Amino acid sequence: MLKRLSTLPARAALLFVVLVVVLSLRAADRHTLIVNGQSTDVPVIFVGGHPYAGLEALAKALNGSISSSGAVVALSLPGSSPNHAPSPTTAPTVAAPAPSQAAPSNPGFSRDFLSAAIEDASTLREWHTALQTAIQSGIPLSEGLLQPYRAQATTNLRLASVAATTTDDRNAYQLLNNVYLNMGKLNDKYISMRASLTYIAPDALQNDELNQRIINCGRSLGAMAASRQFSDDGSCH
Repeated sequence: MLKRLSTLPARAALLFVVLVVVLSLRAADRHTLIVNGQSTDVPVIFVGGHPYAGLEALAKALNGSISSSGAVVALSLPGSSPNHAPSPTTAPTVAAPAPSQAAPSNPGFSRDFLSAAIEDASTLREWHTALQTAIQSGIPLSEGLLQPYRAQATTNLRLASVAATTTDDRNAYQLLNNVYLNMGKLNDKYISMRASLTYIAPDALQNDELNQRIINCGRSLGAMAASRQFSDDGSCH
């Protein structure tokens, strides 16, 4: 009994040492990210000798926002202008336009439109997935089954239209509208087939040309959202 009591202080001391070591290691793993001379609370970890920061925390520290659509994640920062790269030191000097003249500019996608367009693209993808799942699973198609997806896509398309302010915004909206119209045609096509008791194969969409056009256009719009610039490759027409 006396021997057991004598070992208690030793065990307590060992536990204290282990706790100090663990806390020291955790403190050593903590890194502070400094942006433009200002310390932040953004977590930073090192993997393979390279630093990585949490994207959501970084956006919050910079008063920005994050939106996503499929494989695309868009980081928007206040006052950012991705289309205006720094001029090279060898660039010739250009005279400023007269006050009465408007200097041509193309600021790319506005922040509000990009957010609204990504939201609408996400809704269109959900509509497409619902149609595809119903066909593959043999679920009886009806207008009532898919109407909520169409209604939400219609609402989000209108919001994107209101948010379009730049030339790139308006051009991209036209392509987004094309996807919406084609999705409506695809939707109505298979509902009509079901109403007329026409057989619909589970893999019908794989060989549907209109379906492939919708998919290709969605990829093109995703690439535009990532670059924040309008680029028409013809897949949305």
